Amino acid sequence: MKSAVETLNPTRVRLTVEVPFEELKDSLDAAYKKINQQVTVKGFRKGKIPARVIDQRFGRGAVLEEAVNDALPKFYTEAVNEAEVNPLGQPEVDITELKDGELLSFTAEVDVRPTIEIPDYSGIEVEVDAIEVTDEDVEKSVEQLRERFASTNPVERAAVEGDVVTVDLTAKVEGEVLPDGIADGVSYTIGSGELLDGIDAAVTGLEAGGEATFTSELKGGSAAGKEAEVTVKVTAVAARELPELDDEFAQMASEFDTLDELKADSRKRLENMKQFDQATQAQERVLEKFLELAEIPVPEKLLEDEVNTRKHNLEHHQLGQMGLSLEKYLELQGKTVEEFETETKEQAVKGIKTQFLLDELVSKEELNVEQEELTEHLFRRAASSGMSPDQFAQAVVQGGQVPMLVGEVARGKALAVVVEAAKVVDTNGEVVDLSDDEDEVEAAAETVEAVTGEAEVAEEK
Repeated sequence: MKSAVETLNPTRVRLTVEVPFEELKDSLDAAYKKINQQVTVKGFRKGKIPARVIDQRFGRGAVLEEAVNDALPKFYTEAVNEAEVNPLGQPEVDITELKDGELLSFTAEVDVRPTIEIPDYSGIEVEVDAIEVTDEDVEKSVEQLRERFASTNPVERAAVEGDVVTVDLTAKVEGEVLPDGIADGVSYTIGSGELLDGIDAAVTGLEAGGEATFTSELKGGSAAGKEAEVTVKVTAVAARELPELDDEFAQMASEFDTLDELKADSRKRLENMKQFDQATQAQERVLEKFLELAEIPVPEKLLEDEVNTRKHNLEHHQLGQMGLSLEKYLELQGKTVEEFETETKEQAVKGIKTQFLLDELVSKEELNVEQEELTEHLFRRAASSGMSPDQFAQAVVQGGQVPMLVGEVARGKALAVVVEAAKVVDTNGEVVDLSDDEDEVEAAAETVEAVTGEAEVAEEK
């Protein structure tokens, strides 16, 4: 076999391949065998029809077509390996010549990973928010804990904001009660905004036994997105009572003996959260600077596929679970279709460039993924997917996605290398040292995932 490679542009090549006919022998034999099992000829047992008879009855062309289809993937792979290119996606193959007994020639055009020069990232500087936890932050955190330990007591008065009401709901669309439009005994805290738009105004001022009707757009169910006439009947009103903020509350709500100790722990937890947010912010901004320094061409077909994948995931998975259409989502976001298309394309470009650049750095720095790192990443991904580690691991193995997980961790390690080399200061002018963060690699992997999205740049041969 002879092959040659022609660079069409930085992200696409054309392979030209010539195969001597004798190299098709195994595929020809397989083609005759396959046809033998599929057809019957009077006077011959099934599977025992001579090749010359198959040629006469069904045509030599049918055999050649079957043989070529069988052989092409192997010859294409050999040509790819010989040319030392990294194809992305499936090739566009064109058979240019097929002479029976002499020669098979074909061309294959395919997108490839571009050659990328890793820029000098040692001079990257970014600014991040300073870690500041105010007394108001601590008070708000303690108040949220206090809310969790609130008790409710029935009252015989009109409902007011903050009360917990028990209600029966009936929803009608165009005068007809929906099949799933009746719900009895629903508990709702007035002012929480957790049910239907308009319900707060409807139930405020009603006593037990009171009833009101309001119009609201349904968020889910069989008529999601439609305007409905909702009748709400209050069956009970209860007032929420918050516990006193004292040492007794601290002992009830935590492992601490005093309120001061509880507040000190809340401050420490808030500082840890802000420290994590600061590290994430640093990683995101360093990655932005790193991408700006590099020249990274993006294959058009790959970009098109990535944009379509992102749209599909948003529309059929994320929005589908919330009962929202794309049109309603854009309306809630205040975006036009054109703005959405532009934003999605920009995100896709950034995701592809991030994968290309960090993968190149992984290769250059010879970064390896340890089993412990992969296990930690698997545990986190399992938790975020709502599956047990064993279930998630089984799904990953069965889906052939282990290389994808390894790639995610490796890119996280690559980004961590760049972040460690960068100068990070906060808004107070203080240098931020992220090198002591034990979870730096895993946090960086999360940052990369957020940019690259669910779709992986697949290399296929």
